[in-house]
Amino acid sequence: MGIILATMVACTANVRAKNWGGSTTIVLPIQQKLVTATWKDSHLWYLTRPMRDGEKAETYTFQEDSNLGLMQGTVIFRELGQK
Repeated sequence: MGIILATMVACTANVRAKNWGGSTTIVLPIQQKLVTATWKDSHLWYLTRPMRDGEKAETYTFQEDSNLGLMQGTVIFRELGQK
């Protein structure tokens, strides 16, 4: 039990969401649009670009769809508009 607890505490929120299920939120820098997101091992990579004139901030959900439906993780990306 102690090993599991130590592992959970040492992991970042996005790694916990990927490996153990649950949810984490990533707030993108102001005026950045999310293009895509992916995992490489235990690292979450996401591509952003500058917002174009007239674009609005949105929220995206990067969600696991596991075969067994157990411990499904979710990463929510929140864009921020004007200051």
